[in-house]
Amino acid sequence: MEVILAESAGFCFGVKRAVDTVYEQAEQKKGKIYTYGPIIHNEEVVNDLEKKGVQVVETPEALKGCKDGTVVIRSHGVSREVYELLQEQGIAFVDATCPFVRKIHRIVEQYSLEGYHVVIIGNSSHPEVEGIQGWSYNKTETTVISKEEEAEKFSIQGKKRVCIVSQTTFNNKKFKELVEIIEKKGYDIIVLNTICDATQKRQAEAKKIASQVDAMIVIGGKTSSNTQKLFEICKKECENTCYIQTLEDLDFSKLWSINSVGITAGASTPNKIIEEVQKNVRNEF
Repeated sequence: MEVILAESAGFCFGVKRAVDTVYEQAEQKKGKIYTYGPIIHNEEVVNDLEKKGVQVVETPEALKGCKDGTVVIRSHGVSREVYELLQEQGIAFVDATCPFVRKIHRIVEQYSLEGYHVVIIGNSSHPEVEGIQGWSYNKTETTVISKEEEAEKFSIQGKKRVCIVSQTTFNNKKFKELVEIIEKKGYDIIVLNTICDATQKRQAEAKKIASQVDAMIVIGGKTSSNTQKLFEICKKECENTCYIQTLEDLDFSKLWSINSVGITAGASTPNKIIEEVQKNVRNEF
């Protein structure tokens, strides 16, 4: 059986940078290490870091109790308020925010100051989007849109200018579709496609492979937004697409009587897991 592994599968630049940062901090053993939220959306990595003493804090209130150590800001980034809290409380921190996410923070900060209504195309509950929202100077002039119905309902009073940005891991095709709906409303719009190049490449490669194989395996954490989007893209091209976190989740019976299988993985999936899946699929067949 032919097994095709996507070249873009696995850690992206921003995730690798953040994960490496936490491991380096943990190895230095200079006090307690905390991450504000899980460093990435992958349980295997988070559990391994926990064994090394890295603790996850989830709320600003919990963050105040981290004065005895160092807080690592994850690749998803955080709001301006979180930075202010860390500084006010005198808490040491290391900023591992992905540079591409940081760029969106600066865009939202700038355009909100200039009076634009900011539209963020993305998932409102995703930590990256929550962080991006936190850089707008006018929360009432900031809207998150993730689906067509929300884009159709979007409306602002007066001749307000609109600046549109995107979550870095959003589906590129869907982003363009939502922007097209908003553009038809006739507002003065600036569109900045801030989807990461690595995300676009990963999605395009996954789509291509899925269209050529009999079965597709997508590897990543269940809470990983970019992995969920990869699964959706692959499922449209290949009905026999499965979504797994580790090799243990793979049902090999679904791969019997097929000639080819493709493998891709989200930006927060360690190479070790990808290699294990690839090796076992090859060995089984």
